[in-house]
Amino acid sequence: MIKRVPISALKVGMYIADLNNDWIPHNAQRKRGVIKKDETIEKIRRMGVQFVYIDASKGIDTQDAETAAEVDRRNESALQRAGEKAPGLRPHVPLAEEIVIAQRIHSQAQGLVGDFMTNVKMGTAIDIAPIHGLAQELQHSVFRNANALSCLGRIREKDNYLLEHSVNLSVLMSLFGNHRGLSADVLHQTIVGALLHDLGKILTPDEILHKPGRLSPEEFEVMKLHARHSRDILATTEGIGELAVITAAQHHERLDGTGYPEGLKGEEISEYGRMVAITDVYDAITADRVYHKGMTPTQGLKKLLEWSGDHLDPLLVRQFIRCIGLYPVGSMVLLESGRLGVVVETNEADQRLPTVRVMYHTKFRMPITVETIELAKPGTQDRILRAVDPDEYRIDVRKFLV
Repeated sequence: MIKRVPISALKVGMYIADLNNDWIPHNAQRKRGVIKKDETIEKIRRMGVQFVYIDASKGIDTQDAETAAEVDRRNESALQRAGEKAPGLRPHVPLAEEIVIAQRIHSQAQGLVGDFMTNVKMGTAIDIAPIHGLAQELQHSVFRNANALSCLGRIREKDNYLLEHSVNLSVLMSLFGNHRGLSADVLHQTIVGALLHDLGKILTPDEILHKPGRLSPEEFEVMKLHARHSRDILATTEGIGELAVITAAQHHERLDGTGYPEGLKGEEISEYGRMVAITDVYDAITADRVYHKGMTPTQGLKKLLEWSGDHLDPLLVRQFIRCIGLYPVGSMVLLESGRLGVVVETNEADQRLPTVRVMYHTKFRMPITVETIELAKPGTQDRILRAVDPDEYRIDVRKFLV
């Protein structure tokens, strides 16, 4: 049986099933195995881990724990409470219309961010104006129909993670900032900071940056320097606002001080740093990497709730969930009829009733004619039972998003 155990109850002889620390990017620690010495427990504690998951069938058991099923039920309940209010922005144009514009912006964004990084690395003169223009276009697209760029954010390739992550983070920050009512200038700066938050990775050795596996502790220390490099490069770039620098610099800071580069705690981290930490973790844990299988959007939201308080701002996490919805764009859901559908548009009036694109029937175990259904439309009887993992049915949701 899998159980969630507080670090204070961890003992030699227990079998670690999951270190529960995916908020740490490029985590170098082994995820599974029997604890053989007290030094291992202390190392886990120093990482800031508060709870781990053990497999009681493979090692020592404990009564000071709750089952993984109990934790999931509590997280699901917290997710439902967090999502009681309506999500983000009301679409101003149809998805089919905005998706065409969003595809151009998304492609342009990856090219511009890539060119910017190359110019910095080569010492070429830097022109920040195109980045400001791109941030403005992203902002406008999200205002017109936030679902378009959200769809494209779920169509990603693990071999192009760095650029896609930067673009996705800027989209999530645009959604989040709009939802929280940030002023136009502040929102613009946070989007620019999100676009360039990983700029410092140009100074990370390629053998570490592109290593097809988890980093060693020494390599991880080198990787961690990228946040400081991003801050330093942007701070000396003409035309970059202070909030953009702060947003980029603080994306790996954590409330309990276990983050980097400065180990800031609580209110020492700016509002925008706490926002970008949430969006950065969410996008990272829901993405497929060479060494990491991404969680589903719903699983990702539950993890944000689980890590709230210790690592992430709990109030902002709940606001983020309201922003992107109980069933974020790209989620696969099971309907009462037995059909599977991919969420393509959230519903600004009721998060439980998004627009889904169905393609498979679980009762007959066969594909069906692809159909887009507005669950909120009068006369529609079908409702969502739960979110599901598309891997269970060997379905690639990317094929049904655009």
